[in-house]
Amino acid sequence: MQVFGSSGVRGVAGKELTPPFVGQVAAAAGTQLDTESVAIARDTRTTGRLFADAAASALAAIGCDVHRLGIVPTPGAQAYAERTGVPVVVITASHNPPEYNGMKLIGADGVELPQSTLERVEERLLAEDFTLVGYDAIGTHREVDDAPGRYVDALLDRLDSEGLRQRIADTDITVALDPGHGAGCLTSPEFFRELGCRVVTVNAQPDGHFPGRNPEPVAANLADLRRLVGTTDADVGIAHDGDADRAIFVDEHGEHIEGDTALAALAAAELEAGDVTVSAVNVSQRLVDVANDAGADVELTPIGSTYIISRIRELQRENRTVPIAGEGNGGILFPDYRIARDGAYTAARFLALLADRPASAVAQSHGGYANVRANLDYEDEAGRTAMLAAAERHADDADAELTTIDGYRLDYGDAWVLARPSGTEPLVRLYAEAQNQKRATSLLEGVKTEMVEARDGA
Repeated sequence: MQVFGSSGVRGVAGKELTPPFVGQVAAAAGTQLDTESVAIARDTRTTGRLFADAAASALAAIGCDVHRLGIVPTPGAQAYAERTGVPVVVITASHNPPEYNGMKLIGADGVELPQSTLERVEERLLAEDFTLVGYDAIGTHREVDDAPGRYVDALLDRLDSEGLRQRIADTDITVALDPGHGAGCLTSPEFFRELGCRVVTVNAQPDGHFPGRNPEPVAANLADLRRLVGTTDADVGIAHDGDADRAIFVDEHGEHIEGDTALAALAAAELEAGDVTVSAVNVSQRLVDVANDAGADVELTPIGSTYIISRIRELQRENRTVPIAGEGNGGILFPDYRIARDGAYTAARFLALLADRPASAVAQSHGGYANVRANLDYEDEAGRTAMLAAAERHADDADAELTTIDGYRLDYGDAWVLARPSGTEPLVRLYAEAQNQKRATSLLEGVKTEMVEARDGA
């Protein structure tokens, strides 16, 4: 049994994820961390309070005092952990659809727990290795009301210290903001206004049903934001996922900016000779090009923030400089700030690039590639196994360089295609990139056809 996927625990609420299970995970984590206090935060999902209550009860039952942060972005919860030295259980399913929920475990340093610690938590969970205390040792509960505001203040202070707050204010930017009804609704509008931006919003009311759009900030879900940019003459559009640890952008013409493009643009402003950047196996050639131009190295990991964070820490122990890392889904890390994804901070760093040129020009500097994606669902393990076996056969027959650190990635020199199982949903995800749409689509459809045939025949 693998409890922790590529980014914590995820599942459909009431099916894979139940209050008793959440309580057991929380109790195992609290026991493993051997801490007097644990904070609990959540995003806006309708089941968030339910699971937060379950986690709080279980933690109190093993003797931990509980700090209830309420709704706050995951990076806001991480800021609380870093400031107070109190680890946090975040109840969130991030970008997953509304019926999902999940858990992320944050250490007392404000960073997601490393894979090695998660494995020990899982061992305790499976062995039910945690002990309930007596009535006289039950943990206390207290409400913490200022976590969102303190997070915004800390962001502003950080940008002040970097000289970026004034630079952004002097640019006189109009921001169209789409927090997607998630936790970012409570922080990002205020944050960008405090940065000196004119802010217009859509889907900015906290609502766990996500009526305006699904939480994942992909192009297909951002039509409202693109229209808002056009109708308000905004300089840039910014979208978050459910827990606001990602940022995706739209240019001043209402055109979607690929997450890989934004990552490459931000990396170009950060990387120097001898540096290293960390990304996942679905890395775009855009980032590779930027690293090569700077004389920097690219390190690849399996997809998921946990793996990227672990590799950053390893490189830092080797005295390597890692100024930026992340994935093309909008989850970007600036390790000198915090080894964590932060959608608001990432967006501010992108706004700083607009002091010299418009968003479309920033994106154009890292164009030249076309990306296509597809998701293949399955009903049972047999379907999943059949699809992955078909992907393996396709890889064996292909005249391409094969990478298998997470699924099957085939590099053809001028293009690549990747098939990998999702770590958070019952899907196999397909990605392809080439210098034109036709080539990328052809590569993706080639492997997709074989996988669908195998699934349907399983």
